[in-house]
This record gives sequence, structure tokens and C-alpha cells, in this order.
Amino acid sequence: QCLAFHDISPQAPTHFLVIPKKPIVKLSEAEDSDESLLGHLMIVGKKCAANLGLTNGFRMVVNEGPEGGQSVYHVHLHVLGGRQLGWPPG
Repeated sequence: QCLAFHDISPQAPTHFLVIPKKPIVKLSEAEDSDESLLGHLMIVGKKCAANLGLTNGFRMVVNEGPEGGQSVYHVHLHVLGGRQLGWPPG
């Protein structure tokens, strides 16, 4: 249902993406029928985070549209960790 791989431009010591195989351009275009798939991305993200040793926490992010920082127009989940992440972001 999805693929997970390291980001080519990491913003944290650990930064990977979880991307559905189904093409969804952006989250706002997801349909009700995508609910299970989108939930699956979160579960895969947390399992990968555990496998990569992110035991002290991590952040999951989905960027939406130009003002939300989306640069690749295929929905994907960023998972970042391995250091203290600040708030607010950006």
C-alpha cells in the first residue's frame, strides 16, 4: 500500500518519507475511501520510527499546497526525529 524511504534532503538526523502507492496529489483531494490508506501511512510511519530507534519521540508532517510547503505533488508523510524539534516550525 505504501513505500518508506529516507529523505534526500534530511531536515533532522532521521528523516524519512512514507508515500502511498495510490496517486493522491494533495491531502485536500483525498476522498473518504482513502481513510484507511491514510491511517495506514501513520502506522507504517510509527513502525519505521521504532525500527530506526526514535524512542525519545518524532514528528509526523504532511505539507499541503504552496503555503504549506508542499513541493512534491503526491501526498507523503514526513517523519523526523533524532534531535529536539522546535515549535513553532518554520
